[in-house]
Amino acid sequence: AALPGPAPADWVRAPLDPAVRAVLVGFDEHFSYAKLCQALRYLLRGGPDCLLVGTNRDHRLPLEGGAAIPGTGCLVKAVETAAEREAFIVGKPNRFMFDCVASEFQLDPARTIMVGDRLDTDILMGNDCGLTTLLTLTGVTALDEVRGHQDSDSPARHSLVPDFYVDSIADLLPALGQ
Repeated sequence: AALPGPAPADWVRAPLDPAVRAVLVGFDEHFSYAKLCQALRYLLRGGPDCLLVGTNRDHRLPLEGGAAIPGTGCLVKAVETAAEREAFIVGKPNRFMFDCVASEFQLDPARTIMVGDRLDTDILMGNDCGLTTLLTLTGVTALDEVRGHQDSDSPARHSLVPDFYVDSIADLLPALGQ
């Protein structure tokens, strides 16, 4: 939606839906200044009772050939900055998503594997949830980065080290056929 009028004073007078009790920030290819203004207005109106929720903090989404586009984390950060508060992240690396799935299905973490291409979301969540972790090197993470965390004296950096890695998820196909 466009901003309602030519001046900031017009933007803050547009009606707000009284039923809105949360602002959810997810991937949005049409994110705009108007949406940022609207999110801030809802959060200011509702104060701490109006939830600020983000789907994830991925700062970049990798594309083929080494290209990338800004990720949802960029949008979350914009709303957090405007609202001067931090979003509750429901996606990786927060364990909230895993806990929801585990409560619905009988999952044994010792028999569950987290496969992903990012250390700071996929592998961190898997390790925090007690899962076996498998890093695919087709995303944003290089093996040198893993080795840096592995060789570190920092326990926080060790939580970013996967149990296993493969160059590509396609490397698993022969094993899945058995």
